[in-house]
Amino acid sequence: MTRRTANLLLAGAPALLGSARSNDIRITEIEPSYEEFLYRTPYMFGGREVDRVTLLNVRCTVRDSAGRTAQGFGSMPMGNLWAWPTKTLSYDQTLAAMKELAARIARLTLAYQEPGHPVDINTALLPRYISAAPAGMPKLCVLVTASPFDAAIHDAYGKLHGRNAFDLLGPDYLRGDLSRFLGAEFKGETLDRYILPKPKPQLPMFHSVGASDPIFPEDIRTKLNDGLPQDLAAWIRHDGVTHIKIKLNGGDRPNDLSRVLRIDQAAAPAVKGSLHYSLDFNEQCPNVDYLMGFLRDLKQRNAAAFDRILYVEQPTARDLRDTPENDMHEAARLRPVVIDESLTGPDMLLLALKVGYSGIALKVCKCHSQELLLAALAQKRKMFLCAQDLTCPGAALVHSVELAARVPGVQGIEMNSREYVPAANAGWEKRFPGVFSISDGNVRTGSITGKGLGVV
Repeated sequence: MTRRTANLLLAGAPALLGSARSNDIRITEIEPSYEEFLYRTPYMFGGREVDRVTLLNVRCTVRDSAGRTAQGFGSMPMGNLWAWPTKTLSYDQTLAAMKELAARIARLTLAYQEPGHPVDINTALLPRYISAAPAGMPKLCVLVTASPFDAAIHDAYGKLHGRNAFDLLGPDYLRGDLSRFLGAEFKGETLDRYILPKPKPQLPMFHSVGASDPIFPEDIRTKLNDGLPQDLAAWIRHDGVTHIKIKLNGGDRPNDLSRVLRIDQAAAPAVKGSLHYSLDFNEQCPNVDYLMGFLRDLKQRNAAAFDRILYVEQPTARDLRDTPENDMHEAARLRPVVIDESLTGPDMLLLALKVGYSGIALKVCKCHSQELLLAALAQKRKMFLCAQDLTCPGAALVHSVELAARVPGVQGIEMNSREYVPAANAGWEKRFPGVFSISDGNVRTGSITGKGLGVV
């Protein structure tokens, strides 16, 4: 089911850029719109269940000093249940607040008059976006709302210059060095140093097993009969899955342990080749002792399953400043421990390092510009890298795959929309078969060849 709401078109005056460099741009039009889809089946994570998605789509027009124009496109699920967990506001209330913020972001972006590179523009505007947010809205929520605007600007910038946006991160386009974004340790270094000149041809795809998803056929409560698998072994056969992301609820160690053991029981005989897991608690472990006990129990009960763990994702609360007791150094000696919900900027990455996190999850829903900078900082600090999505469909998934393929060291990419909201991917498999049609557990990037972000 889909519904497109009315667009909001804002147009700015066609002013010249003055003393701007010829590569710089300013935004002249912004057009946000929305699409809504029901999930094929609910997705449970962190003790919450989501059954729908609202996509925020953004089209923007940019102009350079010579008067040339180009249009860009960005798309992202609003992900309010994940970005703004709250017991005092309903799903509809948080979604409405994010939509109101999107309208404010559109106005702020259009009002910004300083020409520059998209990374400059996003970095300058982000504090204004945060100030414009309703009281109580988390910074993560602001980033998610702003992300399709930032993506559209990068896409337009690439199209204006007739090149892929990832090829426009060197000093000829992004002036100065990284020290102005990331501090003195980056003096003399440019962003293109931390981006591959060509995308990796393929990446392992992580198949998600939600906390309420059926593992065996007997777990299926309602048969959908829509041509897609429902239980884990069937998905493994269907897509050649080799990497599995396991959602765990925390708070009940025997239950979490039992779920991993059952998943391993289903997956180990079905997977051809090496089998790998990531464990995602979505902040639900009450403390580090819970995580350590869980890992010890799993290793004791099934050493092979323990050995298949590539990394653990955000086990405890996202507010690192208020929970210094959740030190991850000991856990990170067993497996990389990756920061996700807590990662809202370079300051939080550095704090996460201090408390023992050893890796980061890259997500385009936190703004393309900011993820490029965080990728550089994480590489400088030799952190483990993976790529996650926000159950991104369509254009958002293509964007997510391209980021993962352009950052060195990324160990795989989560791709959930094929499971939970395939209706939002309709038609995309013809344009990007390597992304939307998986047969051997790998996503392939050969079809992402367009200008800008390569989507439209």
